[in-house]
Amino acid sequence: MIKVNVLTEGKTWSKKLKKKEFFFNNLCKFFPKKFQFKQKKILITLLLSNNENIKKLNKKFRNINKHTDILSFPFHQKSKAIKEIYLGDIIISINYINKPKNLSLYEFKEKLVKIFIHGFLHLLNFDHIRKKDYLKMLKEEQKIYESVHKFIKLN
Repeated sequence: MIKVNVLTEGKTWSKKLKKKEFFFNNLCKFFPKKFQFKQKKILITLLLSNNENIKKLNKKFRNINKHTDILSFPFHQKSKAIKEIYLGDIIISINYINKPKNLSLYEFKEKLVKIFIHGFLHLLNFDHIRKKDYLKMLKEEQKIYESVHKFIKLN
């Protein structure tokens, strides 16, 4: 089972997404079975932020002085004996998700879900530096998105 702890910076997120923690925790219930971790409690922290703050984090932790759509920080101390695993942190910038400004609520949630899935896979050590890895990650992103697409329509 996946538990997402959601933190928010700024008021813009609240205008776009009500019941953020409920949204992300229910979203994860629609993931394909191999990503639901039924026998373990998987914990993730999600920070819904903005370009200004994500730029600071990107500079501090990756030495890249620019904003980005998402940052993922996997927590690598895992033990198979422990039933509770902290996967890591995901930070998403509203400035990327909310472009263009005239997105419908459905389009906004669709972009948000896609980028969350991307960050989630990074926490599971997927990457896209090499083309082979990019294609593998893209395939998994598409599988998860197809699985959760009906959730977006309902919420």
